Amino acid sequence: MSTNPYETVGFYDSAIGAGRHRAIVGGRWEETGRIEMTILQGVGLLPHHHLLDIGAGALRLGCKAVPYLEPGHYWATDASHALLMAGHRTELENQSRLDPAQLIEDARFEYPGVPATITHAIAFAVFPHLPMAFLRRALTNLRRFEKLENFLFTVFLAPDAVTALTPYRQPDGVVTHNARAPYHILAEDVSHLAHCSGWQVTRKNVMLPRGQILFIAQPIGA
Repeated sequence: MSTNPYETVGFYDSAIGAGRHRAIVGGRWEETGRIEMTILQGVGLLPHHHLLDIGAGALRLGCKAVPYLEPGHYWATDASHALLMAGHRTELENQSRLDPAQLIEDARFEYPGVPATITHAIAFAVFPHLPMAFLRRALTNLRRFEKLENFLFTVFLAPDAVTALTPYRQPDGVVTHNARAPYHILAEDVSHLAHCSGWQVTRKNVMLPRGQILFIAQPIGA
């Protein structure tokens, strides 16, 4: 039986109705949003670029990226359209800078309706909630964006194959697992999945909330 609360029927409606749209995307709202913007700017994100925020939730990054980017240059996907819209209603200082049509429900990493102009993509604290097959799906389907310069994503890592089979306590105290959320993965598996999907990845040694690890993927041959 799944222990992932995001899969519970009515989870999003109940949380949004209780005003908990920030809390259900992992807490540390302000800190994490600042970190996301910092790492994106660190890889060269400028106002004229086009950003895809995958698993954007209630726009923790969006409320910072939308004022920074030129109007129309921010797109977001999430498994819950209601959560995206809660962020649009409550977290944007100027709602006119983001067309709600650019907030897209997408639980399968298919990016429906997202334009070919995307130059940067990020999935922060998304894959720890999902089996590794979803990382492969996300990477594979992103290859259609020919202008995409890099894809930033985070995972929890286990140190070796034996340890990966058991619960593992991350540096920040979170206990991760092999077969249920929050998931961990081997660094070698990240590299393998990326390469098979047409990407080369670089692991970045930056301190992230809860001990997540940042990878930057770039298209092979770009």
